[in-house]
Amino acid sequence: MSLITSSIGQGLLWGVLALGLYLTFRILNFPDMTVEGTFPFGAAICVSALVHGVNPLAATILSFFAGMVTGLVTGLLYTKGKIPVLLAGILTMTGVYSVNLRILGKANVGLLNKNTLLNDQLLQKLPINFPTIVVGLIIAIIVIILLAVFLDTDLGQAFIATGDNEKMAQSLGINTDNMKILGLMLSNGLIGLAGGLLAQNGGYADVNMGIGTMVIGLAAIIIGEVVYGNLSLTARLVAVVIGSIIYRLILLLVLQLGFSTNDFKLISAIILAICMMLPLFEQKFRTRKLLKKGVEKP
Repeated sequence: MSLITSSIGQGLLWGVLALGLYLTFRILNFPDMTVEGTFPFGAAICVSALVHGVNPLAATILSFFAGMVTGLVTGLLYTKGKIPVLLAGILTMTGVYSVNLRILGKANVGLLNKNTLLNDQLLQKLPINFPTIVVGLIIAIIVIILLAVFLDTDLGQAFIATGDNEKMAQSLGINTDNMKILGLMLSNGLIGLAGGLLAQNGGYADVNMGIGTMVIGLAAIIIGEVVYGNLSLTARLVAVVIGSIIYRLILLLVLQLGFSTNDFKLISAIILAICMMLPLFEQKFRTRKLLKKGVEKP
């Protein structure tokens, strides 16, 4: 039971990262490689702040703003520097690695005996792993509500229009470059926030902890879409978080089958590939079913 509650808590925290990825990959419709640099950057900022005695809530908020900075850098390189978005993200990700080393002073820093959001005295009265679920659920709900409200505003609609049809958005007088920068900042802010939360949950920050985070986030998004199908935009945000929980439970099942934790990255890639192919399989199945019905008709 403790393993299941742990997976649910982890899924909620990783769901924040998946929501950040959703803004760029699904709404703006372009890949942002900054993710794997932003995640450890948010963790490094948060852990460094906690080590220096900063309030856990303030340190967590700092991780969000740290992520926004990396998103801003990538956005400026892409829109003003005219560097392709993939390369702009890689450049930012590469540069942030050195920044993380500067912040932490070494490859990894622990949070032993430090106050965090997850070891608050009130939360410690809860059963094991439930503090993670409570904190993850509260933050996921807040993020989903704020994103839903934002996307329903004129600015949010301009943001969505930029991803749907950039030329049409420009013809309506929308500054699409600004929308892209805004999207990258919000996306990476949430990814940095997830880094700070997961660093507190794990009890450490490591400069290499961002490896594979993009695959994890994409798996959550695609699982949520495959399981729930066509939904309203707000419902999709909820589905992304649920997809993140399902993904963690799948990993737990794989571990229970006897696989090693060393295989996590490979398993993550395989799960993502399968999930991405599911719509194709479903379409082929429907086509065959329709053809079969057509043949059987007199």
